[in-house]
This record gives sequence, structure tokens and C-alpha cells, in this order.
Amino acid sequence: MARLVFLGTPAAAVAPLRTLVDAGHDVALVVSRPDRRRGRGGSLVPSPVKIAATELGLDVIDSLEGVLDVGASLGVVVAYGRIIPVAILDRLPMVNLHFSLLPRWRGAAPVERAILEDDAETGVCLMAVEAGLDTGGIYAEADTVIGEEETADELRSRLVAMGCRLLELHLRDGIAGLPVPRDQAGIPSYAEKIDPGELEIHWDQPAAQIRRLIRLGRAWTTFRRRRLGILRAAAASDGVSTSGDPGRLHGTEITAGNGSSLRLVTVKPEGKRPMDAGDWLRGVRPGTDERLGL
Repeated sequence: MARLVFLGTPAAAVAPLRTLVDAGHDVALVVSRPDRRRGRGGSLVPSPVKIAATELGLDVIDSLEGVLDVGASLGVVVAYGRIIPVAILDRLPMVNLHFSLLPRWRGAAPVERAILEDDAETGVCLMAVEAGLDTGGIYAEADTVIGEEETADELRSRLVAMGCRLLELHLRDGIAGLPVPRDQAGIPSYAEKIDPGELEIHWDQPAAQIRRLIRLGRAWTTFRRRRLGILRAAAASDGVSTSGDPGRLHGTEITAGNGSSLRLVTVKPEGKRPMDAGDWLRGVRPGTDERLGL
């Protein structure tokens, strides 16, 4: 087994870290983002990877200084979120677990962009880290079909499990056991980070497009000038009339653009917990002229 350094931050990187430890690799150092202030009290909160590393008894730092001093032969990167300088890569080879089928969706939000663009499939790549943004050669990959109603969190969880399997199979002997990487083939596309403004629902868009946005898990609209999260939606029910302006409520059925409609399943009113859309409607009792998005 190899002596490694691990670089990662979000919850999606925790399982890969635990996989490497469970496989018997010597994880000499973990690098994650600095603690951030959260909540009303402004207390410092560590990243999910830092919490996991601490539980595993691993050394954790919040900068790249020191990664060259622990005698590691390989770095493993999973959703680290920062560019690694060439000066480090020249001395310590690194592999990256990336949640797309490269070169499609290089960048920060590959899972979300695949859903928004209605991709039929996606996957995970074990790739070489280079100076460019997700441009390195590919050591191994696995693909999967995206479920029609699958949320970003659900899809990401499946991709993480697939990625952990790639780590188990291909890092048994560290860098020496990796095959020769193949070049990426195809036209690159870039998965920019999801801007908060993109998550606002515009009801004049087609229902299918709105449902894809809702599958990201943070979509929102307004009702009576207060924010309303839309956490789950489904295809419209057969035989239900949803005429009128976009955003019009017909029970849980909502009019969308181009004469389409969708059905609300789970919502989150501002300041409250998620609830069944029917229960929310019985509580607010919308008038016949009220619409979402106002």
C-alpha cells in the first residue's frame, strides 16, 4: 500500500478518504479548507473532511504547505476546490476523482450541470492532476445512467460509491500500479459553480426544465412575497386542468410555460421545515388569483 496525502473538503470526499484508510493506505496528511464561521454565534465549523480525518486520527492542515514534507508518493484529490500549483505537482504526482465523464463537465459543478442539461448518462473518472482545469489524462472511469427523477444528492451519492470502487481497484500499489493514462477525447464543456440566482424558478419556462432545476435540491420561488423552497416535484397528473398564467396554482398542480405543468410534492416555507405540498396548501389557502413567483 502507498503513503498518501489526501486533499478534499465537502461531504462527498469523506467516503473516498475512509476507503483509502480502510484499504490500508498510509494517509500521512489531509488537506482541507480552513474552518468557517457559521450560525448566529459565528462559531468556527470544520469541513466534513476535516471532521472525518480527525475521527480517523489523521493529521489535518488547511494549506498546501507541508504536503511535500511527509514522504508521500502520491496525492489523492476529491472535490478540493482549489488549483494546485505546478511547483507541487512537479514533485508530488496527484490523481483526482472527478464526477463526470471527461471532457464533459470539467469544473466545479459537474453533477448539477449534467442534470440541468438533461444528460442521459454521466460517470466518474480517476484522472491525472495537471495545471489545467480537469485536463489530465484518464486512468480509469465508470459510467451510469441518470435517473429521470434522480436528485443531485442521490446521483452524487452513487457517483461517490463508484469512485470509491475505482480507488480500491487502481490505487492498491500507489502511483506504480496505475495504467498509462489515456488522453481525453471529445469537445470539452465546463460546469461553472451554480450561482444562487440560477436557483430561482421562472414559471414561464417549460415544466421539464423547471423539474430539472428542482432536482438540484435548492430551487425556490416566492408566495405572498416570501421565499418558498421547492424541494420535490413530479410530472403533472393526467386529466388535471392547469390553464392560466405561469405559476397558477390548481391544488398541487402548477401551470408552467408553453402550456405545460408540474405537480408539487415537497416544499419548504420560509423559516419552517420541509412539508408535504398538500399540507402547505391547506394551511395557506391560496386565493383564485394568487400565483407562485409573486
